[in-house]
Amino acid sequence: MDHHRPSSWLIALSLVLVQLLLEPFPSSCLSISAKEAQGVYEYEHHNNLELNVFLQKVSAKCPTISRLYQLSEKSVSGWPLTVIELSSNPGEHQLLKPEFKYVANMHGNEVLGREMLLRLADYLCTEYLNNNQEIQKLLNSTRIHLLPSLNPDGWDIAASNYKSKDWLMGRSNLNGVDINRDFPDLDVIAFRRGSKEDFINSLVSHKMQPETRAAVIWILSNPFVLSANLHGGALVANYPFDETPDGSTNTYTASPDDQTFKHLARTYANKHKTMSKEGSKCDNDEDFTKQGGITNGAAWYSVAGGMQDFNYLASNSFEITLELGCEKFPPANKLREEWENNKEALVEFIKQAHIGIKGIVRDTFGNPIDGAVVRVQNYTDGIGRVINHDVTTTSEGEYWRLLTPGLYHVMAAKPNYNPQTKTVRVEEDQAKKSSGAKLVHFVLKPLFE
Repeated sequence: MDHHRPSSWLIALSLVLVQLLLEPFPSSCLSISAKEAQGVYEYEHHNNLELNVFLQKVSAKCPTISRLYQLSEKSVSGWPLTVIELSSNPGEHQLLKPEFKYVANMHGNEVLGREMLLRLADYLCTEYLNNNQEIQKLLNSTRIHLLPSLNPDGWDIAASNYKSKDWLMGRSNLNGVDINRDFPDLDVIAFRRGSKEDFINSLVSHKMQPETRAAVIWILSNPFVLSANLHGGALVANYPFDETPDGSTNTYTASPDDQTFKHLARTYANKHKTMSKEGSKCDNDEDFTKQGGITNGAAWYSVAGGMQDFNYLASNSFEITLELGCEKFPPANKLREEWENNKEALVEFIKQAHIGIKGIVRDTFGNPIDGAVVRVQNYTDGIGRVINHDVTTTSEGEYWRLLTPGLYHVMAAKPNYNPQTKTVRVEEDQAKKSSGAKLVHFVLKPLFE
């Protein structure tokens, strides 16, 4: 089945949203003293005020490699949706440097991911200062964005009713809407091979909650390459597609990049201390360890309007969903153990932004070509199979294409240019190489010179 997707720049343009530039974090909030900035993560649940203060402390401790900013809208009750960026050049996109994001707590009562991202921010900052070569290399080669809470209002509700143990209390936002069912449902358009106009009309006409709309603008305004959405209540790495094409409750629904998504999910599950280990099954849930701790989302249960599939279909970003534990709101005394369970996996997954190939598409005059399509055929088994998911170049002509090891024909094309095709072999352990993804550049000759 073909799954067509529009160019992300065309979608963003058609949204006609005036707040495409993300709002910087107010400077008045950054009055953290040098002594306060030395504080480290405490294994406790941080409320929304404490979350923002903690991020300020981390940024003040590592001012040269961090930046705080807010998404373009706040929560229904007015909490900022605060992101901490960690990179060797914060606030600046560097040519061919992949952008990565973690998002947590979109279900307000699923809180483990929220605390793991706070701990991760502190860990990356501290280890960079401690000259940890692995972390320094990671931040020097990757621009990392961490959004600990996409649903602070839901967290407030869940925390206030913690003793009730209600499975759904605080899951939705303050308007009672499940954010992970609120994204434009692009799957249904892809399944029927809809046009670019269908995608755009879905985006423009779909009424979204402020938290969802902020996430959509964020996704479409940045050249994210890889992402993960952190949830709780199960223990499994979930990959696209999340929605079934026939309306069934649970049917394996492979994306064009099924092989790559399996690799990404396995990377996290295998590095997690228990996710893929026998005996880690949650009560009353499937035993995902029989599948190595991973699952196709739609094979588990169908979800329409989810953030995972929206990333894949509306942008160049590959996203998976990580269910981090059986307890949605674990007691604070379990947070240290959960960090040890997730630490290596969180870091290793970020490194996967460097698998496959990347490059720049230019014209014969050396000018970057914006919006060029990069299409891939897999020849690893000797039979050319088109991967029906194109990526498009940025305004600087950049592209990133996540791929597993194998032999590929890669074509760059744009109307009014002669397309160019190259044969590329992607090596094992590409992410571990000093250059990261394999460099494959293209030069397109105009049809009329």
